[in-house]
Amino acid sequence: MEEPKIDNTVTQTPPQWAATTTIAQPHHTSEEEKLASQGPSRSAILICAVILVIALAAAVIFGIRSRSDAQHDLKLATLRAAVPTVTVVHPTTGSKAQEVVLPGNTTAFIDTSIYARTNGYLKKWFVDIGAHVRAGELLAIIEAPELDQQLQQGQADLKSAQANEQLAQTTNIRWQGLVAKHAVSQQEADQVASDLAAKQASTAASEANVRRLQQLQSYERVTAPFAGTITGRNTDVGALINAGSAAEPRELFHLAQVGKLRVFVAVPEVYADSVRDGSQVDITTDANPGHVIKGNITRNSNAISQASRTLNVEVDVDNASGKLLPGAYVFVHMKLPAAANTVTIPSNALLFRAQGLQVGVVRNGHVQLVNITVGHDFGSSVEVTSGLSTQDNVVLDPSDSLISGTPVEVGSVVGRASPQ
Repeated sequence: MEEPKIDNTVTQTPPQWAATTTIAQPHHTSEEEKLASQGPSRSAILICAVILVIALAAAVIFGIRSRSDAQHDLKLATLRAAVPTVTVVHPTTGSKAQEVVLPGNTTAFIDTSIYARTNGYLKKWFVDIGAHVRAGELLAIIEAPELDQQLQQGQADLKSAQANEQLAQTTNIRWQGLVAKHAVSQQEADQVASDLAAKQASTAASEANVRRLQQLQSYERVTAPFAGTITGRNTDVGALINAGSAAEPRELFHLAQVGKLRVFVAVPEVYADSVRDGSQVDITTDANPGHVIKGNITRNSNAISQASRTLNVEVDVDNASGKLLPGAYVFVHMKLPAAANTVTIPSNALLFRAQGLQVGVVRNGHVQLVNITVGHDFGSSVEVTSGLSTQDNVVLDPSDSLISGTPVEVGSVVGRASPQ
């Protein structure tokens, strides 16, 4: 007979004494519990490592990409910076008139010395230097008692001659009547007529002498021959006056008309053909360099002086204001006609090379160095007679290292060089 099997899976209620007494039973730990008790799992570490590697790789790739882009941008910027940007200007047709500055001397339009025409002593003078006088104004009075006496004598002689003439006239009338009655001969009548003619001639001579003395007496009053300014007085009261016909006449006054002045300029022979009567010129002085006075070429000598090889040119200047004084040293600015078939460029476009004078011209994005021929240098600009046209783009302020074929970029085009 089989014994009944006991099911160990059935949990029986322990007795009451078992509640207070714990019986230690063996504990079996799982693999996960062991891994958990040992720290993070290997898979978590592996995942973290993979993520870290990916992040590092991404950072490296991003850094390399950024550096590559930066290097590419730098290369492009370097290439762009390697192409210089230039400013160009178009040459201007023609050239400004060449200005020649020449020294000149000013003189009064009318300038004269006033002398005495009679001998005597100066009684009184009425004007001094700087005085403005009118035509005919009294300047001085000369005492000439000898001349006055001569005039009185001449007037007495004239009266005597007139009396003799009157008597001869009466005698002639009577004798002509006697001849008609045959009371006297014709010969005697002719002698009387001849005596009348002699008396008439004597009267005429006496009249002429009186007029001469009266004219000399009028010179005792020294007057101004024209309106002007007294620039010199060389006499005084009581001074002995000699007539102007003397060997060494003494100037009493010096009179100048300064409302209009003449400026005489010696123009070099090379510019003589360019002088045109009626042309306007500018006149300046060292005393007032900022003030420009206008003048006109009135005439020229039409001959070259063999001594100086210059053409004497007269410039008339209106000097109503009196700012320009006669005798002043001035500078005459004469504009000569501009040369034909020329262009003008700024002076800062020139290159001085061993090959000669050159300029840089931009053609098809590249600079070409062009040899030019300069006519006249006007300071801020120059006249070019060959090598350029008005359509050329001339480089301003070119670098000394500029060579033909250099690629450039045109930054701006400034205004044309003005020939003025």
